[in-house]
Amino acid sequence: MKKELEKEWASVLKKEDKLRRKAMQKKKSGWKDGLEKKIPGKVRESLEKAFVKAFEMVFTKGTSVIEKSYHKEEISKEHKIHDYAIRERGKRKDFQALHSTVRKSEFANTAAAFVEGAGLGILGIGLPDIVLFVGMLFRGVYQTAAKYGFDYEDELEKVFILKLMETSLLTGEDWEKENGEVEIFLQNVVSEPSEEDLKRQMEKTAEVFAMDMLVMKFVQSFPLVGLVGGMGNPYYYRKIMDYAGVKYRKRYLQNMEK
Repeated sequence: MKKELEKEWASVLKKEDKLRRKAMQKKKSGWKDGLEKKIPGKVRESLEKAFVKAFEMVFTKGTSVIEKSYHKEEISKEHKIHDYAIRERGKRKDFQALHSTVRKSEFANTAAAFVEGAGLGILGIGLPDIVLFVGMLFRGVYQTAAKYGFDYEDELEKVFILKLMETSLLTGEDWEKENGEVEIFLQNVVSEPSEEDLKRQMEKTAEVFAMDMLVMKFVQSFPLVGLVGGMGNPYYYRKIMDYAGVKYRKRYLQNMEK
């Protein structure tokens, strides 16, 4: 068991290092930077408000709707089976079986993000897509949390999820700072958040999304050419879920050692 656990830790740390190196590249596409400067102030403001509104709507009222798209109880049972096998036998294949359930749902959700983004992009639908896309993101993170045995309805877990989503899109020193805060969460030394803490983190996360996805959603508002913007959905989904998946996997391993 100890040997297999060490292999798991080595794998997680390797994936973390890969995420860090990508974040530290801190390169911004020239075309994206140029287009950002040409977006009218009112349009920029509307897009930013749309992201904040989408997060408020999905995060505070959309959980019950999201849960209708998958079987929460089945995921819970599935986790208990895998967790029992890992703790009783601790073989490499038991760990891989658990991770495999996460990867399967991520693959299906990435495909859905592609279809949804491309479809609305062709039609030139940008703002309404933000709510749908944010909902898909929460669905993915919720499933990952549940598959590793964590209750995404817990108040502290909600802040953690928002922090994961925020950090996944950052680069450079910003990434280092927020990733450090994520690591503090992993140590279970964070106090229960207040409603104000939760609201503040939600707004902070929404603002990061708005700034990073500004160009994509602006382009998506134009028929046909909007396909380019909509194609950004699976890219962002994959990026966010890669980060969240590694951190939940690490958190699961930490809990095993207690």
